[in-house]
Amino acid sequence: MPPTDKAQTVLVSAIVLLLLSGLAAYLTIARLVENQKWVAHTEDVRAALSEVDLAVVRAGRARKGYVMTEDRSFLQQFESAVPEISRDLTQVREVTRDNPRQQALCSQLEDLVNRRVAMLRESIRLDMQSPHDDKSQSDLDLSSLSLVSEMDSVVQQMRKEEQRLLEIRRTASYRIFYLMVATLSGTFLLAIGLIAIHHRLLSSQLKAREHAETLARDSEQSLRRLTVQLLQLQDAERRRFSRELHDSLGQSLVGAKMNLEMFAARRKDDLLAEAIQLLDQSIAETRTISHLLHPPLLEEAGLSSAAKWYLEEFGRRSGIEINTSKLEDAGNLPKPVALGLFRILQEALINIHRHSGSTKAEVIIRSLPGRIVLQVRDYGKGIAPELLRRFQMQGTNSGVGLAGMQERTRELGGHLSIQPCYPGTLISTTIPLSDQMGETPATAAD
Repeated sequence: MPPTDKAQTVLVSAIVLLLLSGLAAYLTIARLVENQKWVAHTEDVRAALSEVDLAVVRAGRARKGYVMTEDRSFLQQFESAVPEISRDLTQVREVTRDNPRQQALCSQLEDLVNRRVAMLRESIRLDMQSPHDDKSQSDLDLSSLSLVSEMDSVVQQMRKEEQRLLEIRRTASYRIFYLMVATLSGTFLLAIGLIAIHHRLLSSQLKAREHAETLARDSEQSLRRLTVQLLQLQDAERRRFSRELHDSLGQSLVGAKMNLEMFAARRKDDLLAEAIQLLDQSIAETRTISHLLHPPLLEEAGLSSAAKWYLEEFGRRSGIEINTSKLEDAGNLPKPVALGLFRILQEALINIHRHSGSTKAEVIIRSLPGRIVLQVRDYGKGIAPELLRRFQMQGTNSGVGLAGMQERTRELGGHLSIQPCYPGTLISTTIPLSDQMGETPATAAD
């Protein structure tokens, strides 16, 4: 499996674990909340039982007060306590409805409470009929004691049942809580481990990518250095070849012409005159080739003069009308700048002649503060959009000519741009001079 797929698998696994742990936490919290509700339910049952006890006690006190004082206000208290007893019993039955055992005990409690209330009513009735019948009241009190004891027993059983259920629910809550903590801790630690593995895989990928990018940059820099060296070697070879043509072949042709001229002056032969004419053409062609390879005017008169001579020769040979009215005097430029701009001009014109189909062109040389600008425009069909796009992407696969111009410009610290003009194309090169002024100007001594 590729490293990227491994990293994605690990990350997805960590996310799934975190989601599962979140789901487990949600379910656990829901169970804990439910158990908490049952704890509150137990307290409700206890409170309802207490309310029954209090209501029965109030009824008994009201009966006793009436028997002892025969104050009828106690009767009113008794009559108000009896309905409360009924309501409290109904509340007890309602809150224990989910527990059959508690419902059975609740039925016993209702029967005992009703019997207790009936005895209290009987005691009040006897007191109304026979106020001083203490023996009958004592008998009722004894019977009531047994009922109260049974009531207390039933209430205690109900309380114990609720306490038992409460303990069971608390134990379940603690078990669920500890299980949740263990589950969350395990999944969290496992997720952290997976995230750490994912981080390590990403780090290794990033390091590999950085290494590859470093190698690519080193290769690109090496290629650029090699390109610059090739361009410099090409310029040196052109200069050497130009001098060889001028110094050896050119001089030999001139010597042969002189000899033929002397011979023709004595013999008056038409063939010799034709030979002399051919030699004149050969000398002119040799001088033209030599100047095109490395024009002496570039070192003797500067970039503007060399460019004007070259444009005239190029226009005469190619049939392209070239506007040279905007060739400003660039002065004594540093030798690398003058040579680089001249080579860019040559390559631009060659591209116009080969690819544009234009019948006219315009060359502009402007000397601005701190920089020199060369612009070459044609009025042809324009540059192909795909080629322009590749050139804008750092010159990738944009052709040998454009790449050479780009490398020459970059070596001089300048900027090369290509813009569609509709019709035609504009090539603009700007070279800063502040960094180049330390160079020796191009002169004939070079």
